[in-house]
Amino acid sequence: MDKSKIKKVVLAYSGGLDTSIIIPWLKENYNNCEVIAVSGDVGQGTELDGLEEKAIKTGASKLYIEDLTDEFVDDFVIPTVKAGALYEEYMLGTSFARPIIAKRIVEIALAEGADAICHGCTGKGNDQVRFELTIKHFAPEMAIIAPWREWDIKSRDEEIDYAEAHNIPLKINRETNYSKDKNLWHLSHEGLDLEDTGNEPMYEKEGFLEMGVSPIQAPDKPTYITLDFEKGVPVAFNDKKMSAKDIILALNEVGGANGIGLLDIVENRLVGMKCRGVYETPGGAILYFAHNYLETITLDKMTAHKKQELAITFADLVYNGQWYTPLREALSAFVDKTQEKVNGKVRIKLYKGNMIKAGVWSPNSLYSEEIATFGESDYNQKDSEGFINLFGLPIKVQAMVDQKKLNK
Repeated sequence: MDKSKIKKVVLAYSGGLDTSIIIPWLKENYNNCEVIAVSGDVGQGTELDGLEEKAIKTGASKLYIEDLTDEFVDDFVIPTVKAGALYEEYMLGTSFARPIIAKRIVEIALAEGADAICHGCTGKGNDQVRFELTIKHFAPEMAIIAPWREWDIKSRDEEIDYAEAHNIPLKINRETNYSKDKNLWHLSHEGLDLEDTGNEPMYEKEGFLEMGVSPIQAPDKPTYITLDFEKGVPVAFNDKKMSAKDIILALNEVGGANGIGLLDIVENRLVGMKCRGVYETPGGAILYFAHNYLETITLDKMTAHKKQELAITFADLVYNGQWYTPLREALSAFVDKTQEKVNGKVRIKLYKGNMIKAGVWSPNSLYSEEIATFGESDYNQKDSEGFINLFGLPIKVQAMVDQKKLNK
């Protein structure tokens, strides 16, 4: 990259430690270029407060804050939930937020006539891939600047040193310097004591959890909730019609209060290393659980089993930043077809971190009490004899052949 040609840079800006120091670093190392900051609002809440003032004070010419919350839920979160896609139990909270943010950043970069797009992802993480694959999809010729692959800074402590030397205000300190990512779906925690897999997460420590409480601190009585779905999409919470986004926000509240959705996992990163993270996904955990519960009575066996197989592929694509690919689009088309009859209501009991099935109903239910009952029914049990004879014929033939060989 010819740095002399870089006059205007659009920066993916969160206001966190990495991107806070990148603005002055870009101006120091790229000929005092203009820096336009862009923050994609995917439900970070108060993290966006005061962001414009901070960005301008540290050298940005302007800051865009783009409300992406509805599109994030409708076009990324819900399709992934309908697919039942989990990456090693992880509900993909950071993974599917990156493509929509990067897409909007590209749109602004093109509109602003920028020479390059910059992000603050480290060279060890997955997010660098997710951002850059999206940029390549929408602007294949756009230059990409990744400071972590250029500068001499080697740790978050050294980033704090840089921030202090440049009078950049930070909301963290060295003792609370977890690497976090927050949106309306989840909150992730990485680093510090969590880097030792022998350390138990400090769930009961005040200030560690932000979206809920430890199951130990949850109420001593259960909370019942209901969710209604149409074609696999949540449409009502406790019999009140709501948007999918508002349902997730409501589930976050009730799930967090009951200690739901905590995940401590050592995951296999795309770049090859294992990394430990603690995730809070209270509403998401309930939504996955409820959706799967309804599918148990509305999907036939062959479709359900094939969908489970393809869910692994879907999750890999999302995790690896390959949202904008023909295969992901094809899998989403398959998923949408499977969801045509995933309609109905589920009731769930929440109790101290547990989700307990408490009832499921659907006009498209394939469950027949009349057939499955242990009582009297029209099912002819004699039919099973012929079925078993045919189903077991290959086993019987193989055994007969083996027996003949032994008798020779």
